[in-house]
Amino acid sequence: MRFHKFRDAVLNKISMKFRLRIVCLWYLISLMAETRKHSLTFASELSGTEKSAFSKFLNNNNKDVAKYSLESLSKKQAKIYSKVLEKTKSLPWRVFILIDSTMRNRSSLKSENVQKFNHGKGFVIGHRWTNILLFFNGIIIPLPPIPFYTKKYCRENGLTYMTEHDRVVGYLNDLNLYEYVGFHKDNEVVVLTDSGYDNKKIQNTVLNRGWHFVTALKICRGVKSEARYAKTPKSSGWDGVGLFFKKYRKLAWQTVRILTDGPKRRRKEFRVRHAEVFLKGVGKIRAVCSEFKRKRDGRRKYLACGDLKATLCQILTAYRLRWKIEIFHKHVKMHLGFGDISAKHFSSVESHVSLIYCAYILLNAGLPGIGTDGTIPEKQRRVVKIPENKKTANIIHELTKIGGPDRYKNELKSVLAA
Repeated sequence: MRFHKFRDAVLNKISMKFRLRIVCLWYLISLMAETRKHSLTFASELSGTEKSAFSKFLNNNNKDVAKYSLESLSKKQAKIYSKVLEKTKSLPWRVFILIDSTMRNRSSLKSENVQKFNHGKGFVIGHRWTNILLFFNGIIIPLPPIPFYTKKYCRENGLTYMTEHDRVVGYLNDLNLYEYVGFHKDNEVVVLTDSGYDNKKIQNTVLNRGWHFVTALKICRGVKSEARYAKTPKSSGWDGVGLFFKKYRKLAWQTVRILTDGPKRRRKEFRVRHAEVFLKGVGKIRAVCSEFKRKRDGRRKYLACGDLKATLCQILTAYRLRWKIEIFHKHVKMHLGFGDISAKHFSSVESHVSLIYCAYILLNAGLPGIGTDGTIPEKQRRVVKIPENKKTANIIHELTKIGGPDRYKNELKSVLAA
């Protein structure tokens, strides 16, 4: 594979200022290549460029440039794959918006915009990112993520502090899906979230856009039956969704079977109870209480679906698609160096993350020399060989010149003599 074909294919897809294109190209190649650590040193060794060039590229207020490049690239690739929107697994929706957060761990609180978060089990020090993915036609397209800004960072940079949920609401209001997937119907879009985004502002924003949502509910989230909603005032009489399903034991259990993804498609069975209820602060939804049929260990999942026409099988299948964002987090952390940068300035971290997501899209874009088949590690091994082919091509080019072999022999002798 010739290097210039690969280079031109990458440069045609990314939108970057002309003076930054070569540095950006080599930094993207370093992220796409297989290595133990995607550091500035590795980028410098791979490209033959000074490490300071990459450091300046990330830090010199280029976070907006990197974000714009990611936004432009995601729109280009989404338009390619969305010429015909197909249904996924016989679901009534065609476009899925996946929302979840991930952490970039740091060792101390001294760097910019570092905070202590209660993330999963215990507290974690680092940066938090809210990721938004588009999923349609079996393709994942990461959109520009939402970085969490601390109150101190907002004061120092003249920003207005907003909670994570408020920033998600603003993001969804401003999101123009037409620029990504072209013409589509609003009722064919569904937003998938876990219980961390069980928030009435987010849910109302989704419904106001004409979209639907499938989300996990917190066990204490207030719901009412239709009969009780008509008899009691709106300010009282709400039961937590867990307590609601304990009270209404007359709701019968049903068995739902769905097929999993992957090469070995397995059938999973769930016990499910459901009811049309009113969700506090939102309106009428379908609430679902679900658990594994064989593992009755008391761990139940409570789901809410804003589409009352959706079946139980469709709701569970759609919620399982949310797991794709967890796989995306695993890939960018294990293979693309999400946590390999330790810059003091948060602007460098923002640029690094945006370019990682660009590298993820490019690895799956079918570029010359990479192709579309294989896992991410296999594609990264192919990327490593492309710069090596460039060195070989340069040597062959020099040898084809008049007197080239003699000059090359003399250079080798001088190196050996030294």
